[in-house]
Amino acid sequence: MSSLKPRPGILDIAPYVPGESKAAGAARTHKLSSNESPLGPSPKAIDAYRALAGELHRYPDGGAVALRQALGKHHGLDPARIVCGAGSDELIALLVKAYAGPGDEVLFSQHGFLMYRLSALAAGATPVAAPEPKLRTDIDALIRAVTPRTRLVFVANPNNPTGSHNSGAELERLRAALPGNCLLAVDAAYAEYVARNDYSSGVELVDKGNVVMLRTFSKIYGLAALRLGWAYCPAEIADVLNRVRGPFNTAMPAQAAAIAALADIAHTDRARTHNDIWRPWLEKEVAALGLEAVPSVGNFVLIRFAKGAGQAQAADAHLKSRGVVLRAVAAYGLPDCLRATVGTEEENRAAIAGLKEFLA
Repeated sequence: MSSLKPRPGILDIAPYVPGESKAAGAARTHKLSSNESPLGPSPKAIDAYRALAGELHRYPDGGAVALRQALGKHHGLDPARIVCGAGSDELIALLVKAYAGPGDEVLFSQHGFLMYRLSALAAGATPVAAPEPKLRTDIDALIRAVTPRTRLVFVANPNNPTGSHNSGAELERLRAALPGNCLLAVDAAYAEYVARNDYSSGVELVDKGNVVMLRTFSKIYGLAALRLGWAYCPAEIADVLNRVRGPFNTAMPAQAAAIAALADIAHTDRARTHNDIWRPWLEKEVAALGLEAVPSVGNFVLIRFAKGAGQAQAADAHLKSRGVVLRAVAAYGLPDCLRATVGTEEENRAAIAGLKEFLA
């Protein structure tokens, strides 16, 4: 037997389990488990990816300069303060690695994205979940949970898997309440889907210091397979992230596809319009079945079943038998819920038909 042991916290990690991709025994699978874009990537992004097939022996630009410049132009931001990563997952892990460790606390909302907890444990820090009684990040609960050991606070806005959001004023109130040695990370992976007047991705808070905004190309841009995210940071935090990230952490084809995706505004608009039509349709149809559809501003709907009856698990099994795969969210502390991605018309109708059959 080896006496070699990992650092404290590592063995406390329950490995992340992504949404399932297949329904065993079904002739066809309708995958609505991972919040992927039902329209797929821009054709221009596909062309840009394919154009680099003959360059796979070359290293990518380690600084992702062209992509950062494109992001800066698109969003009106300083490219020097943008850091790219292999999905926003990597950037979350890098922030925790850089700013927290043994004896420190990483704070997030009770039903927040699982990677906040997993990244904290991997760094030897203590994950702390603030209560979330109404399936919406409770700013006051987060502020009450801050201690002298708190080094990072993560807020997903909109939140996954609940679909709820916080206003810009609420985020500013949280930022102002945090001590000077604490970093606020606003994870705005679904920002492009939100059209609420009070919504903020957190970008305007970055210039006030100790705030980082995280974004991704995995959702509305349909590039989940390429693993590409980015962070907008104060200059000193961007410098730190560039010191701890890998030298070639984003692939050349991913960078090229992302630049092309940013430029194809018409495709992004189509994806947003599709979501604006079919998310309310899903919410209405779920409610008509007597189930709770938690109000969402993302590209997914959280469906709540009867508490403690195992109904969500039974519904999940029934849907899979019909080839419809939703996302079980018990790992998020929501055992009585399933999360449904907004899919194509066919997929959405198949999900509702399966639920109607289950409840009959």
